[in-house]
Amino acid sequence: MLKILLVDDEPLLLESLEIVLSLKGGFEVIGTAGNGVEALRLLKEKTPDVMLIDLNMPGMGGIELIKNVKASYPDIRMVVLTTFYDEKNISAALSNGASGYLLKDSGKDAIIEAVEQSVKGVSVLDAKVMQKLTGILNHSETTETKEKNPPTPTESGDMQTRMKNAGLTDREREIASLIAEGCTNSQIASLLFISEGTVKNYVSVIYDKFDIRDRAKLVLFLRGQTP
Repeated sequence: MLKILLVDDEPLLLESLEIVLSLKGGFEVIGTAGNGVEALRLLKEKTPDVMLIDLNMPGMGGIELIKNVKASYPDIRMVVLTTFYDEKNISAALSNGASGYLLKDSGKDAIIEAVEQSVKGVSVLDAKVMQKLTGILNHSETTETKEKNPPTPTESGDMQTRMKNAGLTDREREIASLIAEGCTNSQIASLLFISEGTVKNYVSVIYDKFDIRDRAKLVLFLRGQTP
């Protein structure tokens, strides 16, 4: 039975989450809090396996709460559940200890999956958050590098067709898309919260499915250019 603590300043959302998680089975909501201060008070009495945390709350917001929990209760997994997915909030939440980042419109199945995966040490990120993170990495390149190696526009629709025709799984498509964006194995590992070795294994499978052995040629192929 996974013990969950819900932290959000919207009473109706707390009530909805509690119902959804309770009906799923295997989950026990051990408490709810309207802000970070209330959550820390509850943690002195109860220890959850996972916390679902909003960011914008009165008193103490989600980022400050994440910092405090990470410092005092390092074994507790924290998943952000918010409406904000700007660069500042995403970076702050993940760098300070959040193990997942979902948007409130993700749907109940995504929330349940994020809770289940977080206790296994696997992070789940909303697709919009993934897109934002990829943009952050791309923009971290120096202006000089960008001028020397101007990016080629990715034909995303054609690329999705190529990946589908090759029989790539959802995870393999995710990694292939990041490869097409120019991400290194190390960057992909950081984005997806998996080991670099795991990324290498996925890349090897992707090579096999496309019958391509060169990364540059794979990028060109995914982008719709002749390798």
